[in-house]
Amino acid sequence: MSLLADGFITYFWDLRASKVHADGSDGASSTRLQYAMREYTYRVDGEGRIFHDGSEIVDAATLRFFLLALQRTPEGRWLALCQGERNWFEAADTPFVIQRLTLRVTNGQLDGADLCLAGDYREALNPATLQQLAPWLVEDVQGPALVMGGRRYALNAERATASPTG
Repeated sequence: MSLLADGFITYFWDLRASKVHADGSDGASSTRLQYAMREYTYRVDGEGRIFHDGSEIVDAATLRFFLLALQRTPEGRWLALCQGERNWFEAADTPFVIQRLTLRVTNGQLDGADLCLAGDYREALNPATLQQLAPWLVEDVQGPALVMGGRRYALNAERATASPTG
């Protein structure tokens, strides 16, 4: 397949011959090749999976690179620059989707938790940020719960799962 035919890659070649300058210098012997960056578009679904041209990107190192390189443009789009290429990411909400939570348990004590994103990229959960949930935590005769979207989510040891990995 020709790179020029690929809808996700855009090449602009502008071959311009140099002109003789007003000072008489000879620039005619040199030709400059100018090109714009190649551009790719990726889609991030609600599960945090990343797709290009309908195929899911599954390489963990590539996924971690993208997540670390992503930056927000002034227009609000998500962009990762890589070796002269622009990699645009389209997501309904955010390209950063927590796929699972991994608990670090030692001797029955919770030592920490990691938020796991695409490519098994992990960020430690900062417990201080959980204070933002406090207004929606309730306790009634059924026990403690989180109320979200009008639905009650029980918080109890029976539903908790602990994995001593980490």
